Amino acid sequence: MAEQIPMVDYLVLDDGEPHLVAHECTGCGARFFDRRNACAGCFGTDFTTVPVATHGTVRTFTIVTFAAPGVPVPFVASVVDCDGTQVRANLVNVEPDPEHVSDGMKVRLSTYSLGADANGTEAIGFGFEPVA
Repeated sequence: MAEQIPMVDYLVLDDGEPHLVAHECTGCGARFFDRRNACAGCFGTDFTTVPVATHGTVRTFTIVTFAAPGVPVPFVASVVDCDGTQVRANLVNVEPDPEHVSDGMKVRLSTYSLGADANGTEAIGFGFEPVA
């Protein structure tokens, strides 16, 4: 099998089930996906890595109809509440219209191929898809 690499550092592919991980402030519990020198909530400097729930609820979304050249539109950009952790991600495997997307919709983490290089190394992205 060809090697797979995640599109972002916080997508974990090699622990069985794909999932996201966040940096959690040990002082106040705030969670961040990017690297931090200090917590934006309490200015603490100690963090631990924690798994993020793979199921969540759409808190807000927008249907993007104009994007940079080469980016296929329309698509659904959203904020998903994963058991208290807010995740910004596109919704996938759903029609990008208000008939099929709504606030409060239940979703789960989904991964997909972004393509492979000449050596067969495959880049993997993530989004959230509706729970059937």
